[in-house]
Amino acid sequence: MPFPIRPPCSGRPRRSCPHPEEVATSQRTRLLRRLPAVAVGATVVAAGLLVVFAPPAFAATAGASAPSLTSVIDNLRNWLVGILAAVATLFLTIGGLRYLTAGGDPGQVEKAKTALKSAAIGYALAALAPLLVSILVSLFP
Repeated sequence: MPFPIRPPCSGRPRRSCPHPEEVATSQRTRLLRRLPAVAVGATVVAAGLLVVFAPPAFAATAGASAPSLTSVIDNLRNWLVGILAAVATLFLTIGGLRYLTAGGDPGQVEKAKTALKSAAIGYALAALAPLLVSILVSLFP
């Protein structure tokens, strides 16, 4: 006589035998709760590495002239591209982690897609920043 098929947790208290859907949801929730802490930690580590490995800044000598407007604009452009690329990379990382931990939840998948679209926009702006600065410089000679 074959054994009757019973649900996996029949006869036991619900807490002692979680269903696979509950386990996946709780793991996803724990990962999403840690996501901001991981992002902040990565930012702190990146800033620390920047401080440790940055070249020293030397004072200008007495005979040196003041920087020209074009050199100041070039420096601002370089900073802008760096900041945009860093923020876009952060959004790419967050979007990727959200997409991996979504587990089929449509709301989380949409949030991940939004973060990935924001990263794409950030990379596009970082790539176009030199072009925009050159247009502005040509408008104001």
